[in-house]
Amino acid sequence: MKRLTAYLSRLFVTDALILFGVVCVLLWLVNCLRSFDVVAVKGQGLWTLAFQALLTMPPLVGAFFYVCVGIGLARALQALQANKELHIIHAGHGLRSLWAATAVVAGAGVVTILLISNFAEPAANRRLSLLSASIAADLVSATLKPQQFTQVTPGVILLIGGRSGNGEIQEFFADDRRDPDTRRTYVAESARVSSDGENYIIELRNGALQYTESNGRFSEISFARYDINVDLLTQEGYGGNPMLETNSVTLVQEAFASGNWTSELTKLLFNRMIEGLRVIAICMMVLAMAGFPGGRRGRIAVPMEAVVLLLAFVERGASAYSPLGPSTGALLLIVISGAVLLQRTWPRRPLPMVTT
Repeated sequence: MKRLTAYLSRLFVTDALILFGVVCVLLWLVNCLRSFDVVAVKGQGLWTLAFQALLTMPPLVGAFFYVCVGIGLARALQALQANKELHIIHAGHGLRSLWAATAVVAGAGVVTILLISNFAEPAANRRLSLLSASIAADLVSATLKPQQFTQVTPGVILLIGGRSGNGEIQEFFADDRRDPDTRRTYVAESARVSSDGENYIIELRNGALQYTESNGRFSEISFARYDINVDLLTQEGYGGNPMLETNSVTLVQEAFASGNWTSELTKLLFNRMIEGLRVIAICMMVLAMAGFPGGRRGRIAVPMEAVVLLLAFVERGASAYSPLGPSTGALLLIVISGAVLLQRTWPRRPLPMVTT
């Protein structure tokens, strides 16, 4: 790698990492504030709050990682233009090094986001599910106050009548309204929380399971014993998706072994890979806009950070509403930026000499 390429790569990566770190810290603090009921209501410690907020970060990274890469690249190019280094690079035929440095940043960004979306995010989802189940089990077995309604997760309300010395719960009540079509109510004379080493289970005894459908139809099932997996009471949506908690390599291996390539699996894998395409698109577009020196200055200077955010917004909108799929926005940015780069680097015919 040439010295100029190494210098530019280091400059681009440093700016992107600084911005990415700042955004991660701010979002982590926001998640801590949003989940503060873990401490205030559910009786957990600050460490549990901090760890739970950290586990919610990987699913959010895909939404802003490529924006941080684009803004970091734009800020570095603006700094090069402000101190005339960008002019020297172009005048000294260093355009190849500029392109190579941008490719290094884009490649590193693609590898990073693919590792996050395909491995870190599923692992975080699984760990978050286990942590939520552990919090719910602790809430039911030790923290839940008798004769007080407590929300375990949005849509699930718990109430107990009392707790004996051996940990057994008297008069257990749970109301689950997460499913808009069916409301489930669990009523039992006693309950106990147990674990098999991997999952937490609530053992209900001498009770009933009541169903109330959206059309008003009511049904009830009585039981002597009924076991509820705590995961079913902690998912924000009714029931969890195990594929979201499994890394892509395992999903592909299982699909090859079973021969069952469902549309849901294909869509999930495709969406995970799209994040890398977004990094390439934003890097190419920023290079096309800010990678060439210009002597003209507009009356109203628009910050490049705002331009990158606007481009990310347009890309997300095009990907969300296009019938061609979620890669539409990224491919559109790649085509446009490729055309601009080709037009700016195309050799121009010299003007004829005029003699008098």
